[in-house]
Amino acid sequence: MSRVLVKDVPFVCSWSGGKDSCLALYRAMQVGARPAFLLSMLREDGLRSRSHGLPREILQAQADSLGIPLVTKTASWDDYESTFIVALEELKDAGVQVGVFGDIDIDEHRLWEEKVCDAAGIDAYLPLWKAPRLVLLGEFLLLGFDATIVTVNSEKLGKAYLGKLIGLELVKEFVSLGIDPSGEKGEYHTVVTNGPIFSEPVRLKPGEQSLHDGYWFLDVSARCRA
Repeated sequence: MSRVLVKDVPFVCSWSGGKDSCLALYRAMQVGARPAFLLSMLREDGLRSRSHGLPREILQAQADSLGIPLVTKTASWDDYESTFIVALEELKDAGVQVGVFGDIDIDEHRLWEEKVCDAAGIDAYLPLWKAPRLVLLGEFLLLGFDATIVTVNSEKLGKAYLGKLIGLELVKEFVSLGIDPSGEKGEYHTVVTNGPIFSEPVRLKPGEQSLHDGYWFLDVSARCRA
């Protein structure tokens, strides 16, 4: 089931490393709930996130800057759901009562999130649900978050968009191109590197660009501090 989050309730945020999960985390924190963990699902080799293809070191750098413990699990798409439920069950045993997710309006995603939370005995909370795309993006940018594009759907956007920072002009460009400005259906994915809940920026070192499974990916790593 879904619930309204309340003050001091410990929660886990399903963490992709991108803008929507970050804004969901921020909104949950603003009501006074306690972020106990970030949960990221990795590919079978444990090196990259399954959703955005981010290196584990980037996810860890984000978690360190946010001051929230990172929990990771490895899974294929075949055992993703069962592995996710086990992770939530373990986090429930550690005191978590709510799972926070950054989905906006895809019903099958919400149903899945409620399903896995129910199976683990916790509640699901979607703080961005049904909010207008441009309102969410405006809030994200006005708050001072920085998000860089690391993945694009090759049928929707070209590789020239890789490495671009999300901003108002780019959002307007997406709208003019007929692209969902939030990338809710996988048009693009981002990595968040700074913002009001980060203690310091996560500095990216861009690497190679590659095309596979219909998506362009920008390989990034964490740049060493000066």
